[in-house]
Amino acid sequence: MSKARWDLHDAEWRDPARVVALWAGGDRASLRTRARGDFWGAIDGACLLVTREYEHVVVALAGGLQTKMALPHPSGVAVSDERVTIASTRNPNQLVELRPADAEGRPLVPVRTVFHPGSLYLHDLAYVGGVLHGNAVGQNAVVRLDRERAERVWWPKAIETEDGPDFARNYLQLNSIAAGTDTASSFYSASADRISSRRPGHRNFPVDGRGVVFSGRTREPVVRGLTRPHSARLHGGELWVESSGYGEVGVAADGRFEVVARLPGWTRGLAFHGDVALVGTSRVIPRFRSYAPGLDLERSVCGVHAVDTRTGGVTGSLIWPEGNQVFAVEAVPAGLTSGFPRGDLRELYYNLPLS
Repeated sequence: MSKARWDLHDAEWRDPARVVALWAGGDRASLRTRARGDFWGAIDGACLLVTREYEHVVVALAGGLQTKMALPHPSGVAVSDERVTIASTRNPNQLVELRPADAEGRPLVPVRTVFHPGSLYLHDLAYVGGVLHGNAVGQNAVVRLDRERAERVWWPKAIETEDGPDFARNYLQLNSIAAGTDTASSFYSASADRISSRRPGHRNFPVDGRGVVFSGRTREPVVRGLTRPHSARLHGGELWVESSGYGEVGVAADGRFEVVARLPGWTRGLAFHGDVALVGTSRVIPRFRSYAPGLDLERSVCGVHAVDTRTGGVTGSLIWPEGNQVFAVEAVPAGLTSGFPRGDLRELYYNLPLS
């Protein structure tokens, strides 16, 4: 990938006026795909929603087809019943709600958006106890989200000081939620477990082996030794997480991280479909090469990989050869939706029922 394209992706959606207007740019070359192995067979019966944060687009993969919707810097995805919510993490932050339209394939269309302060720096989204929550990375906290406000409901002990919790700036890169029935039974990944003058975003921010997973109940680390962890998830009674800087995905067991698979890129985005883990990989932003000490950056790819949870083998992959970065991967039943509209949106909105 050329420096010009990196610069293009980095510069887009920085102007709040464009974010409010939902200005649609785009890099079409980054959406060309190449399938390897039996990727489409591995996701049969599901529709994958994949947020491509630096290309400012969400793609849906189902039935051998890719459809897309432009969105400024999309990050976390959460699904409840027939409601899909996506975090848009430019300033101001947005929560964009989509629902399936009453049309062939039940394509997803946006029905509302809510703006929140950019200082939240929203990343992952999850339904905890049936209520939408998100990582407010800019405040080192987890927030309960509704249509009007974001309320801080959980944070690690690591940010507590004599003057109270320090929500002023991002110290830890607290970036994912393994959702339980409440905040106490959930887990949260972070790149660090202490306040320091060297913060996420600084090129000299230490990352190798510094990442942790916090317990919601104790607010202390239960897993250490990760490198820029992302996408903590509870699945089948196990705690899964990705150690992005080494391209790994695995299970936390007895306080240790057990690698299930190593993949060609920065691992971020994790969903499950039966016995298959669907794992996103990304290229590494050049100025943050030091954040990925365990990767061959020249061989890293932007894609989604179907990993057999029992063996760790990769049964298939979908690669975007000119792609940049994946943030979230979410699997929903194909009966819910086939993806995004492939034609004119006007007719769909004209017939959209009131909600």
